[in-house]
Amino acid sequence: MDPFRRKSPEEILRSIAKLHHGRLKVYIGAVSGSGKTYHMLREGQTLRLQGIDVVICAVSTMQRPETVEQVRNLERVPSIHWVEDGVEKKDLDLDLLVQRNPEVVLVDGLAHRNRKGARHATRLDDIRFLLSRGISVITTVNVYELEDVQGIASKLTGIKASHTVPADTLESADEVVLIDVTPETMLERAQDGLLGGGSVWKQGNLAVLRELTLRLVAEGVSHSLERYRKEHGLVGPSGALERILVSTQYHWNGSIYMRRGQQIAKRLNGELLAITFVKPGLELTKEQAAFKRSMVKLAVRIGAELEELPLRSRRKLADVLVQYALEHHVTRIVLGHSKQTRMQELWQGSILQDLLKKTRGMDIFMVADRAAHDGERIIPARLHPQRLPFESFHRLNEQELDRKMEQVKRGRFKVYIGAAPGVGKTYAMLREGNDLLKKELTVLTGLLETHGRKDTQSQIGELEVLPRKEMNYQGSRLEEMDTDEIIRRRPDVVLVDELAHTNVPGSKHKKRYEDVLDILSAGISVITTVNVQHLESLNDAVEQMTGVRVRETVPDHILQLADEVQLIDVTPESLRQRMKDGKIYAPEKIPQALGHFFKTGNLIALRELALREIADDVDERLELWQRSSSLRGPWRREEVIYVIVGSGPQAERLIRRGFRIAHRLKAAWYVAFPFPRVCQLHLSHDDRQRLTALETLTDRLGGTFTVLPLKKGPARAISSQLVAAADEAKATQLIIGQPQMAGWKLYAQRKMIRSLLRCARHMDVLVVAD
Repeated sequence: MDPFRRKSPEEILRSIAKLHHGRLKVYIGAVSGSGKTYHMLREGQTLRLQGIDVVICAVSTMQRPETVEQVRNLERVPSIHWVEDGVEKKDLDLDLLVQRNPEVVLVDGLAHRNRKGARHATRLDDIRFLLSRGISVITTVNVYELEDVQGIASKLTGIKASHTVPADTLESADEVVLIDVTPETMLERAQDGLLGGGSVWKQGNLAVLRELTLRLVAEGVSHSLERYRKEHGLVGPSGALERILVSTQYHWNGSIYMRRGQQIAKRLNGELLAITFVKPGLELTKEQAAFKRSMVKLAVRIGAELEELPLRSRRKLADVLVQYALEHHVTRIVLGHSKQTRMQELWQGSILQDLLKKTRGMDIFMVADRAAHDGERIIPARLHPQRLPFESFHRLNEQELDRKMEQVKRGRFKVYIGAAPGVGKTYAMLREGNDLLKKELTVLTGLLETHGRKDTQSQIGELEVLPRKEMNYQGSRLEEMDTDEIIRRRPDVVLVDELAHTNVPGSKHKKRYEDVLDILSAGISVITTVNVQHLESLNDAVEQMTGVRVRETVPDHILQLADEVQLIDVTPESLRQRMKDGKIYAPEKIPQALGHFFKTGNLIALRELALREIADDVDERLELWQRSSSLRGPWRREEVIYVIVGSGPQAERLIRRGFRIAHRLKAAWYVAFPFPRVCQLHLSHDDRQRLTALETLTDRLGGTFTVLPLKKGPARAISSQLVAAADEAKATQLIIGQPQMAGWKLYAQRKMIRSLLRCARHMDVLVVAD
């Protein structure tokens, strides 16, 4: 939108009306008891201390001690009590609220239905009325109370809401905040008698509802990110959401490509688009028309958008495809391998090579023609986990026994994760530590970083904070967590801040997460904190979003090792306000932070990334529990990923991408570093260091690294050797990088890729974007 364009009278009137309209904020959770009311009341207390006129009405504390405590000093406007089927209900007294005219009203139960004869039938209508009178409202809702979620929630869990709100309710809110709680914590609350009973209190049901909530909020954040990028003239993918585009044709293999695209989109939790090209004015043959009908039906069935694009010249196909992909923020283009010979490519031109030249920031995925190679057709099937009848009678061998004993002895591991500094991870960790103290557990604060935040310091309460261990480094006295003292003291639980921290040189371990592993092995439970940008495999995505390369990282398997991973969600608006109020960084750092890492666009993207990452984690755990209700569905074939890297700066990106794909597909994965045989004996010091760094990264992420000796020869001979090595590893997918060189080196790289793609037509090939 042009900022210099004169506003129309309608736009001016809308802007003026908005000034007189109240603000709506919604706290959403998976189920009742997840903490929505607690956080709503806590925000009310914060607003009251800031001088905002806040009242509460129709708020249900359910007599939960920590929620009741948050009601103190908040003015209560009496609600209208009535009884239905022996259950007491509360309606808002709109006349009293309008007469009182506060700035903010806190009210529970967005999906509530009013008594007969009330001014409005629903609480949502009551809230809209208050908003129209300039009164802001903060309220709560469960995910299964949303109209468009009710159906899938009922199908997967059997849980039905007594009342629902329209599907677009969250879209009309100014802010939506997720209150995330793990199934384990919810079950503990139920056992402590803080929650009611019912079919919802099954670990699988709680996990499904939690994943639905995470994905729903992520979708909303994704839409706001798209609006933000559009308003600021940003093109191409943001890096937070995968959007898969299948380029297909009205042909027998068209449906194969669409189904393969569907599988990829499901496993990566991305959106699916499909396009086909038609010549304007040219009528389809009977065969093409038949394929079109079946593909349109397939698109509806798999939830894809199938669109026809006019194409006058075959040589323009790559241009049209790339333009469409850019306009729709596509991250990966899926198409079939070229069937052209070398001579045909030279004479007619290669669409694939044109795409590789023109795409930046987009991966290209070529689907193997397995039907031609070995008769396999890729048709996704709904498989149930195989249960071997003799499994329960299997005698554990020595290694299996050691592994099981380690698991039994290990302490419990919980991670609080957030999108950025300042979201409240440490606050939540300390609050849980105090809750555990009340249960008479021995809790020790092993390492705490309050960064001078008063709210965080106030949460220390009765917790003991262990003194830090002093160390000498280059004439300076530095402090680190005293791991030995923690193990000597043997508390039930230890709280450890900033999991990704790098220790002072000379420490027992290089990284803090390694100290945490020692503590867990000693049978001590650990609760810790980390930001999503510190996950190793997300390093490139975070740099793409924010322009910042995060140096301190944690291997993804550490997060997978955790018994619980809980997200602390905060909207970008609230986080930036906390920054301005001096609640995150020191005053002198605030302007730079707001103009760089804490820019609104960065925070929206990181929030979406965190929501999707935890949703994926929940789904992985559902699959480990062997539930058929994993939202992404089963994966049919056994995959093996083979990543080919060089010595350039793109190598780490390819390794991380290989890991993420392998992790999603439950696949074995290999990283190959091709090297001329004659040069192996004369590796320079720099080359050896580079190899060690790549091998270390592969090992950290759980892959197998190998140096691949190659005989010298033309591009075809080298390509044959690479594909033969991949075949030997039984690879189903080959991952390579887009050419990065310039001049004659770029020509040589493109020639090598052309040759490699011709040799690897029997397997899927992913060309990763630069």
